[in-house]
Amino acid sequence: MKRIPVLSLVILALWLLMALSGLLVSLQPFDVRLERILARPDWNEWLGYDDLGRPILDRLLAGAGTSMRVALLVIAVSVVTGSLIGTVSGYVGGWVDRIVVRIIDVFLAFPGILLAIALAGIMGPGIDNVVFALAAVGWVGFARLARAQVLSLRQRDHVCAAIALGTRHWRIVFRHLLPLIGAPLIVEATFGIAGIVIAEAGLSFLGLGVQAPDASWGSMIRDGARYMLVAPHMVLAPGIALMLVVLAVNMLGDRLRDRLDVRSGVME
Repeated sequence: MKRIPVLSLVILALWLLMALSGLLVSLQPFDVRLERILARPDWNEWLGYDDLGRPILDRLLAGAGTSMRVALLVIAVSVVTGSLIGTVSGYVGGWVDRIVVRIIDVFLAFPGILLAIALAGIMGPGIDNVVFALAAVGWVGFARLARAQVLSLRQRDHVCAAIALGTRHWRIVFRHLLPLIGAPLIVEATFGIAGIVIAEAGLSFLGLGVQAPDASWGSMIRDGARYMLVAPHMVLAPGIALMLVVLAVNMLGDRLRDRLDVRSGVME
């Protein structure tokens, strides 16, 4: 039996704790101290201060909450929307399926991050617009996966028997199809979270995401890039945090894919 890496679980637990720290302790991510501008880490402030004299640790914790909030909102909307569209498309077939496939092909013709940048640029910066832009792109992968799974399941004996017995179509979809495609969707959602965290940081780095004075790991890296030679801690702290979270989520997704792989015939 392949175990889920303990290190990835520890990192994700720390990410969750960091995201919830704003509710547990009093953070001061907007507290400007002019005498501490670009101050290096010390025993009083473990991660030092940024170019405005704000504590980097507090802003790192606030940025963790931003990334987790965006990731959970986008993945929830994408999974629900994409799974329903893909399931209905694969089950109904015919002209409905052809239209959905064409729409998916149009979205896949553009790189997802470029389309998200275009949408965020049109709607303007802000966390709500980032969520909408990423969700508008993210549902496509789940729709394509759900459709492919349903196409292989709709001819199964239990589905044919339910249709022969006159079971309502919505009941077949929710009781006989969606539960069976849950495992691949969970794995896809896990990898999707890593992609969303990177995308949110990228949009904030470009100035299209979270706006000042709110904290985001992407905007922290952007602000610190100008002071790499004199204050590298401004980039290292959010950069390492971003790398560890994405690495942990991807490791978790890889292991879940192995454990939930029904093609092997055994659920580990």
